[in-house]
Amino acid sequence: MDSHPNIYQPFPVFIARTLPQISEHRLFQLKLEDGGTWERFGHQPGQFIEVSIFGKGEAPISISSPPTRPDVLEICVRRAGRLTGSLFELGKGSRLHVRGPYGRGFPVDKLKGRKLLLVAGGLGLAPLRSLLLYVLDRREEFKDLILMYGTNNPDNVLFKYELLSFFDRNDITYFYSVDRDQEGIWKQYVGVVTGLFDQAQLSPDDTCAVLCGPPVMYRFVLEKLLKLGFAKENIYMSLERMMKCGVGKCGHCAIGEKYCCMDGPVFNYTEIEHIKEAI
Repeated sequence: MDSHPNIYQPFPVFIARTLPQISEHRLFQLKLEDGGTWERFGHQPGQFIEVSIFGKGEAPISISSPPTRPDVLEICVRRAGRLTGSLFELGKGSRLHVRGPYGRGFPVDKLKGRKLLLVAGGLGLAPLRSLLLYVLDRREEFKDLILMYGTNNPDNVLFKYELLSFFDRNDITYFYSVDRDQEGIWKQYVGVVTGLFDQAQLSPDDTCAVLCGPPVMYRFVLEKLLKLGFAKENIYMSLERMMKCGVGKCGHCAIGEKYCCMDGPVFNYTEIEHIKEAI
């Protein structure tokens, strides 16, 4: 791959490893076919790529790994259609193509030197993971780090072993929840993710909140943040719904006057609070 790639030109990569996640989800580790590292790819946390398989099609997929770990590019994929179904049939060493990176990622330069509250719901942890690992890799550049993650049941906890590894760290505060626990095996909080706010000690005046999850989660988490006194300009969220072409041509991801693929997928709350269909 050239040092300054053409983002419209697909280039070949191969699958270095696949790691099973929850049901119908896998983490794919991709390497460049030319043997280089992903440092020259120039992606930022929160961006996405277009993945293509010859004869099967193309789909936008969030990048789950940070640029601080350039040996592989990781994508967490849910089997949901023709392209992703074909991707699940590929094994180690299989070839595919990607283009990108696309979109506006998390504003890491604005977040540096600030306290951070990361709130993920369900599969929203996949794109948020790129920022989470970036912050952990450059921990000295950020102040307090709080992670809140909620999902519907214990079987659907994404990146379970990574989350468990935080138990051994003293530089991150974590709160995990599940909506329901019918078997009684969950040792953390049982309830919706907004219930975790009652357990955390937050400083709204000097904390930036970053959200990634389903739209219904945003509505209630935003309500909670604003009630606690978070400034709207200190709230960021990722909107990844309905993206398709990645370059603002198909109109598939339009919300109001904005395109998720180009103006986002990461937005400041002040940019979209007036767009009814955004949240």
